[in-house]
Amino acid sequence: MAEKLKIKLSIADRVYPLTIYPDQEEGLRKAAKKIDAMIKQFEQSYAVRDKQDVLAMCALQFAAQVEQKAIDKNDDMVNVESRLNALNELLHDHLS
Repeated sequence: MAEKLKIKLSIADRVYPLTIYPDQEEGLRKAAKKIDAMIKQFEQSYAVRDKQDVLAMCALQFAAQVEQKAIDKNDDMVNVESRLNALNELLHDHLS
């Protein structure tokens, strides 16, 4: 197993020291940048008094994206299953 790295991530004007595996670094840095960009967007769009409110909205938005992807994936699987069943019926009819 790879040796762990110690990094510092800045999110919402706070620095968070983390100990991670090297293959996690890129994803964590990208995520921190996305969070900061979303924070700036919320602060520009809404009169926000508390960073915690902005962070809660960021968390909600990211969680909603994850849930929507899961729903979309499930819908895709249902669609694929339906198409495979139709193809199976066509093959069965043709071979009978």
